[in-house]
Amino acid sequence: MHDVIIVGGGPAGLSAALVLGRCRRRVLLIDAGRPRNAVTPRMNGYLGHDGTPPGSLRETAHAEIARYPTVTVDATEAVDAQRAEPGFAVTLADGRQERARRLVLATGLSTELPPITGAEAFWGHGVHHCPYCDGYENRDAPIAVYGPGARAKGLALELTAWSRDLTLCTDGPAPDLSDEDRARLARQGIRLDERPLEGLEGEDRRLARVRFRDGGALACQALFFAPAECAPSDLVRRLGCDLSPKGTVPTRDYEQTNVPGLYVAGDASRRVQFAIVAAAEGAMAAFAINTELLQEDTR
Repeated sequence: MHDVIIVGGGPAGLSAALVLGRCRRRVLLIDAGRPRNAVTPRMNGYLGHDGTPPGSLRETAHAEIARYPTVTVDATEAVDAQRAEPGFAVTLADGRQERARRLVLATGLSTELPPITGAEAFWGHGVHHCPYCDGYENRDAPIAVYGPGARAKGLALELTAWSRDLTLCTDGPAPDLSDEDRARLARQGIRLDERPLEGLEGEDRRLARVRFRDGGALACQALFFAPAECAPSDLVRRLGCDLSPKGTVPTRDYEQTNVPGLYVAGDASRRVQFAIVAAAEGAMAAFAINTELLQEDTR
């Protein structure tokens, strides 16, 4: 019986493991090694690590966690989890079952790429969804904004903080853009292109242009898209967590969920999806868990 099982080895899970290790808690960190930001060359906006490759941060974090003998790291995927009084049972892909008094899900979200030829090839290298993460690197550059209508309009307006060379590509007619929407875009100098897209083109993983089905092209350094609702891990659903319309978990103070003893930290929780925020959430969850366990053990 572990004190805590943490599923997910991104900033949230690693931070929780570090804090709990320093509390001398028996921790199992299950990290299958597939972080959401694996394709990103740099992790931006993380104080002290701005511009650091995500893999480098993970290596540093694992080296720090290794100093704490009560923390064990397992690279096997967690395939199931359930309540098992007095805590939780997590089933791994090799059939093993691990038990813990508390459970932290730091599994993040999966991002669905837009249905454009070339989107996967340029993902993280010209195709982005977060202006706070990648807007500065494309400041004052020609940027395409992809989306079928009103939701992409908001992203295009948001991107004016980083560039004024913006084109909203709706991939076909956008009837949900009202006359007022179109006028607002025009006032901000945002061009609107409703031609259907053919795909994305570039060289050496560097995006160069958007190609339209009519043969035309739009030169751009980056394409930002407004993602659809992101999908959380199946473990979140199986354990009975409440979900918001956006697919995130509406956590309470210190990342507590509606399921007693279960915490969700990182991108799958209610806050903004920044790596530095995820790390803070992991630390807050660890603090709350250690406090709970202390109260149980000294009752």
